[in-house]
Amino acid sequence: MRLTSFTDYGLRVMMRMAGEPGRAFTAADLAAEFRVSRNHLAKVISALAAADLLETRRGGGGGAILARAPEDIRLGDVVALLEADQALVECFAAGANACTLIPRCRLKARLAHAEAAFLADLNRSTLADCVYRPESA
Repeated sequence: MRLTSFTDYGLRVMMRMAGEPGRAFTAADLAAEFRVSRNHLAKVISALAAADLLETRRGGGGGAILARAPEDIRLGDVVALLEADQALVECFAAGANACTLIPRCRLKARLAHAEAAFLADLNRSTLADCVYRPESA
């Protein structure tokens, strides 16, 4: 299974914020630290805020902070949220499915089971298990 960069960055953002829970982080700060696009991180932060995982504030001293304690945020739930628009394989996608093996495919159910097991295993851990603190923090 391969996660999108969107999910990768979302997990990084949350791990970093868990390392300094009282600090508000801006997309620019995190983008500079991670060496990634500020615009892309702004979209990630917006998605996490829309899911009530982050709280955001505008203006001076603004930024984003975790909306819940790290021990209350399950990793599988975060991955499922951020990967929600990404079908594991074509036949999982809503809408256009041109797979000629449907309806007699014997792989789809196994892949669905594997995906569910992947998320369930991630849900055995919380963000608190993956807190990231840079050496300079």
